[in-house]
Formats: sequence, C-alpha cells, structure tokens
Amino acid sequence: MNRRWQVFAVNGALVGLAVVALFPLLWMLSVSFMQHGEASTYPPPLLPSKPTLANYHELFERAGMGRYLFNSAIVATFTTLFSLALNLAAGYAFAKLRFAGRERVFQSLLGALLIPAQVGMIPLFLLMKWLGLVNSYGGVVVPALASVFGIYLVRQYARSIPDDLIEAARIDGAGELRIFAAIVLPLLKPIVVTLAIFTFLASWNDFMWPLIVLSDQAWQTAPVALAGLSREHVQDNELMMAGSVVTLVPVLALFFVLQRHYIEGLLLGSVKG
Repeated sequence: MNRRWQVFAVNGALVGLAVVALFPLLWMLSVSFMQHGEASTYPPPLLPSKPTLANYHELFERAGMGRYLFNSAIVATFTTLFSLALNLAAGYAFAKLRFAGRERVFQSLLGALLIPAQVGMIPLFLLMKWLGLVNSYGGVVVPALASVFGIYLVRQYARSIPDDLIEAARIDGAGELRIFAAIVLPLLKPIVVTLAIFTFLASWNDFMWPLIVLSDQAWQTAPVALAGLSREHVQDNELMMAGSVVTLVPVLALFFVLQRHYIEGLLLGSVKG
C-alpha cells in the first residue's frame, strides 16, 4: 500500500508540474482566438467567449506574417543543412583524423566559447557588408555555418566509434570520403538529429543578429517582425498571441516528429566520450 501511494504521489506531482509548465502555452493559444480586447478584461478569461479566427486573418492578410515565416523557414533550413555538413566533417576530423596541431586547434575552438557572441557582432557585420551579404539570406546563414558547440558535440560522440572499423575500411581500399559517408555518418545518426534540432531552433528563434543584418523589412524573420508588430499593436494582446502561436507551431512540430531520435542522442551523448 505504501508503495502504491508513493507511485501515486510521484505521478501526481509530475502531472501537476506538467500542468503548470503547459498552462502559459495553453492560455496563449486560448487568447489567440479571443475577440479584440477580451484578454484585457479583469479577471482575464481562460477561454474565449466567442472563438474567432480574426486575429490570424489580420496577422496574415494585413501584417504579412506569411512572408516573415517564409524567411525564417529559408534561413533556418539552409543554416541547419550547411551547418550540419561542416560541423559533422569537422567533428569527425578532430575525433579520428590525425594532423599537425589537432589538439591545439581544438583547444583554441573551445576557448572561443568563452567569448560572448555580442563582442563579435560589429566586426561580423562589417565583414558581411564587405562581402555584400547585408539584407540577404546569406548574411544570416553564413555566420552560423560553423558552431563550436556542434563540432564539440560531434567530436565527443565520434570518439566512441571503434578505430578498428575505420582502419578495416582503409585496408579494403575505401577513401576517407567514402568511409565518412558510408560508415561514420550512419553511426552518427542520433547525434545528427540532436544537432539538427538544436541548430534549427537556434536559427528560427534568433532575434539579435537578423535584427542587425536585415534592415529591409522584406527580409526580416518572424521573431523580428513579431517584435516590430508588438510596437505597433502594443495593446492588441490577442493579435500578439496569435503571432506567438504561428511562430511556435513549426518548432513544436519539428520536435514532436524527431523527439525519439533527439532523446536518444542526448542519452547517448551523456555516456559517450
């Protein structure tokens, strides 16, 4: 009996915490369907009295949110694809290939993690301007192509791949590119999915750098556009909540689709290396 009550108490506490964590998201969704000004009443209602799609209609028809979501999707997708290619190759090289200065270069990269990203924004902007990438997708994508965290994550996981497996492939005459594509990459699948989710979320939610490098409104991403919209409609809570919902849905959908591989990668990453 005591055991049963302990299980009940633990599960009840977990359910309670889940409700507390999800309540703001559920209320955000509820407010997005409310009439204009309904959420500002006191006490604020939990559910809309007359649900409406007017906020979403205004968001896309008048505010042009569809264009900003398209910009975010393009930026996040290309950033994820190119960043994965570079980080996987670099992480594997630091883990399994031997070259002069490997450890010192890797230690220097780790040292770069201590430097705040804000410190390099001005020189990075000047570099993007010199390359002619300001007000373009490239201006947002290029600086995110190589991630020290991504290289470190791949390296730590790739170190667990047996050296004998790679040496056997070399003895059979396989080149380094074929070894990486046919042998190493399938073994890195859990960490690839985990890194892809991290990269996509970071790119999709990034606010500061797109705000700096994309001054033209037509190129702005969803977080930047939503911030600008909040200044114009500071009292329109329902419209702001609708904007928050449409920017949140894509990343939630991605996480739910890949959550099994994501959790697997985190668990493996905790015991590898």
